[in-house]
Amino acid sequence: MTDSLLIQEIKNGDVELYSELMRRYQRKILAFIYHMLKSSNLEIMAEDLCSETFYKAYKSLHSFREVDASFSTWLYTIARNTVLSELRKQKSGSIPLEESGYTPVAPNSMVPEQAVLRGERVQMVREAIDQLPEKQRSALILREYDQLDYQEIADILCQSVSSVKSLLFRARASVKTRLEPYYYDSVYNQPSEGMKRK
Repeated sequence: MTDSLLIQEIKNGDVELYSELMRRYQRKILAFIYHMLKSSNLEIMAEDLCSETFYKAYKSLHSFREVDASFSTWLYTIARNTVLSELRKQKSGSIPLEESGYTPVAPNSMVPEQAVLRGERVQMVREAIDQLPEKQRSALILREYDQLDYQEIADILCQSVSSVKSLLFRARASVKTRLEPYYYDSVYNQPSEGMKRK
């Protein structure tokens, strides 16, 4: 059954079908929220905000119109607004991103030095993305982690496609600039400035 048919049936009173909509999108929405969060209690908070997102979507489902946006775009928008609302309340530090973009490797398959270097690379990427302005960060996460197309991102961020491309260009350039010293140091086996100060 398509999203459209499911939504129509739910609007007609078959509310139990909402669990099927949740099943289709829960993992994607949870991952997106996880990437967006700034919290030390990341997993617990991500799950709470994911539940809140689906609750808000359910309460507003009667106002959803497919001519305005797809259900997934509408749901991502609710998730983003829910996270931003929470971040405004917290006004807290860094964004602990999961190791997206890296193939998971079993700890016992790496020698200790490899594990340390890999952990440092992940942390550097996390810190670089943490420094991005909110719209650039959202655009980068939606594109690189959630694999959404430019139009979907534009709809979620209420931007034009050209603006989204510009946001992504600036985000990638900023992340690359922040990571260049680290990669330069690693190529020449020199400690980074940050490591020298320690």
